Amino acid sequence: MISDGYYASKKSDDVCEDFCGQQASPTYLKMSRLRCFLRGLDLKTLIFFLLIVPSCIFGIYIHGQKITYFFRPLWQSPPKPFIHITHYYHENVSMPTLCNLHGWGIRDYPRRVFDAVLFSNEIDMLTIRWKELNPYISEFVLLESNSTFTALPKPLNFAINRAQFKFVEPRLTYQAIGGGFQKGKNPFIEEALQRKALDQLLRNAGIEDDDLLIMSDVDEIPSRHTIDLLRWCDDIPPILHLHLKNHLYSFEFQHSHPSWRASVHRYQKGKTRYAHYRQTDYLLADSGWHCSFCFRYIIDFIFKMKAYSHNDRVRFSHFLNPKRIQDLICEGADLYDMLPEEYTFKDIIGRMGPIPHSYSAVHLPSFLLENAENYKYLLPGNCVREPN
Repeated sequence: MISDGYYASKKSDDVCEDFCGQQASPTYLKMSRLRCFLRGLDLKTLIFFLLIVPSCIFGIYIHGQKITYFFRPLWQSPPKPFIHITHYYHENVSMPTLCNLHGWGIRDYPRRVFDAVLFSNEIDMLTIRWKELNPYISEFVLLESNSTFTALPKPLNFAINRAQFKFVEPRLTYQAIGGGFQKGKNPFIEEALQRKALDQLLRNAGIEDDDLLIMSDVDEIPSRHTIDLLRWCDDIPPILHLHLKNHLYSFEFQHSHPSWRASVHRYQKGKTRYAHYRQTDYLLADSGWHCSFCFRYIIDFIFKMKAYSHNDRVRFSHFLNPKRIQDLICEGADLYDMLPEEYTFKDIIGRMGPIPHSYSAVHLPSFLLENAENYKYLLPGNCVREPN
């Protein structure tokens, strides 16, 4: 019906406007507005909201860490470059000649050397380390706790296996301490407390000014000729970081970028503090080996992933699946599905993917090669691990 040129009635299915003379409820009005909104959307827009947007949100949830690392060059500059010190060595060259090649003098007698480590469960790595360094170490200093940095209880593994280390017993200073067991606490705080306790243990061991102190994790192994050089040469820098060949899972997979956190200090009472971060600009080339996650048993991989300070990298429970871990070990791929921690897009892209296999077992710790059958899993071509 038409009156005065206008429609006097409304479509009965027009939910986008109020009904004349009707008092709509708030719930009805909300539903009406939603239906009106949806009717106003075309098919492409609906697909975008219902499929594309949720997929993007899910992708960011799964790969958010990768995205952050990939764009790292936009928000973080690379650290100051090291001053590289050329490392000269040959077994048939005399120590005075080697010291002279480095621009250092020769001492009348060698410095004492203290090797200090925090210990968790790396029995094989500790054995290889101490066998490598044994001829030149005056005192071995080891501290272990009954909890991990992440407040997980653990046995005193060194104490349990101490009989295996009788060859260092006369020169061993050992202490076990109780952990904090405060779940949710920043693991780096617990790590710092243990390193502070190691400072005191070094003093108990009798360290004195100008003694050499090796600061490195158990799996960061200086070569014996490096330590022999530094104990005999005069005028060496007060602190030197060591450029270590950087291996993952075994000596089959070598990273293209070096490990540098290990350091050697000429001890100064009241000044030297045990730490695991950059403390100088000087880096001595080709000084040993870093073998990260070099375990015999799959269960030890799982334990470390949950126990060490970067346990937040275990973003999903399936990361701890034993079959997945075994497959990644043999591929040389990352356990945490992370991108390389680099500072340029070129380096990130160039180092993406698994680490290439190496078939070289040249210039590895001598004890490892002398006992190759027992430590076969650390050598090229032997990626399969024992379950427990």
